[in-house]
Amino acid sequence: MSRRGQGRGGFAVAPDADDFTDLVARVDDIVDPDEVRRVVDGLPSPVRRRLFDGWDWRARPGQAAPDGDWRVWLIMAGRGFGKTRAGAEWVWARAREVPGARIALVGGTIEEVVKVMVDGVSGLAATARTGEYARWSASRGCVEMSGGCQAFPYSAERPDKLRGPEHHYAWCDELAKFANAQAVWDNLRLGLRLGVAPRVVATTTPRPTPLMRALDADARAGRDAVVLSGGGTRENDALPPGFAEAVTGLYAGTRFARQELDGELIADVEGSLWPRDVIEAARQSGTLAREELVRVVIGVDPPASVGGDACGIVACGKRADGTLFVLGDYSVRGMRPEGWARAVVRAAELWGADRVVAEKNQGGDMVESVLRSVEAGLPVRMVPAVLGKAARAEPVAALFERGTAKLAGAFPALEDELAGLTISGRYEGPGRSPDRADACVWALSELQWGKKGAEPRVRML
Repeated sequence: MSRRGQGRGGFAVAPDADDFTDLVARVDDIVDPDEVRRVVDGLPSPVRRRLFDGWDWRARPGQAAPDGDWRVWLIMAGRGFGKTRAGAEWVWARAREVPGARIALVGGTIEEVVKVMVDGVSGLAATARTGEYARWSASRGCVEMSGGCQAFPYSAERPDKLRGPEHHYAWCDELAKFANAQAVWDNLRLGLRLGVAPRVVATTTPRPTPLMRALDADARAGRDAVVLSGGGTRENDALPPGFAEAVTGLYAGTRFARQELDGELIADVEGSLWPRDVIEAARQSGTLAREELVRVVIGVDPPASVGGDACGIVACGKRADGTLFVLGDYSVRGMRPEGWARAVVRAAELWGADRVVAEKNQGGDMVESVLRSVEAGLPVRMVPAVLGKAARAEPVAALFERGTAKLAGAFPALEDELAGLTISGRYEGPGRSPDRADACVWALSELQWGKKGAEPRVRML
């Protein structure tokens, strides 16, 4: 779509029928696209310009300003999601509502404010509507906007510059990478005291900084009038064809992908047995073939009830040089005993497992009976859980720290549970119990310290 005009986001002339391709693509599942074109072609030129200057119909859910009485809107999303566009459009909406508003623009540096937030491809100048403008004036040190509004740039390198000025609104871009982030945030919030509803929007790719963790926690708990939205790189269909697939293929399942592409805030738990940097250092690229392994064990942490926790099912193997590998996570949830038992057998058959190790405490003889009812020849060994989950996990975590144990791929759900196990014995990961992590610990413990004699493998018939 060709866009020209006084504001770089406006039309110099009324758009023609070809300009409505995007709109038609959004509604062609609802109504006849030819009918849409006919109706839109018949609209007066000013109405047509206003339609295509509008943001509401183009904004994805994570980009649309939330309803309600909030003070802080945190847009935490992956790269290329459209965070900058959402921030710029929100600032313009406030500028139209409050002529003469004073707006703070906070970036990592003044140069980043000007190059990204003002003059960038999704910045204030580019998103101006027909007849609007946003011009950076170096001599005045501000961005002059139509309607008499002024936007003042601030650098995270100089938090004290925010101590005195007052603003109606503020936009922070890439808050998670700010130097002096807490001082910047505190000074900015204290200066938001003009008008009847001062607010701030923060657009950022997540990083587990103290400020980001605090804002995320406030939003999820409904505290301090903080709201959260976001999304992943793949949601932006305006990116070059194949870009999202290419970067996802390179980094799929890694912490980098979950943070930088999916927009997840992945924070280390204090006292974690598996800090995230240890998990990433243990990750191996590529896959392992069964022929490369001298022994494979399936670890099982059976659920206490059908509607309770998951059944942890994790395959692990040992190479001739003694290196241990997590091979796959086959855990299941919400299944009756026969269902999860079949999942265990499938995992054992897939890897030609030498042994299935299952926790005895959850169900005791019933667990072994269920497994053998599905596959009579399954080489099952029941193990008693004498120690707590964290105590059992600690020596296994040490294997990862020494480089003796590795991850043969990416297993996000399992990794989140491992990261949630702490030295103190608490579990601070997802869900009520680390079922996947416990199954993994059982399997790796068997490989490292269990019985070493040759045993029959499970084979597909």
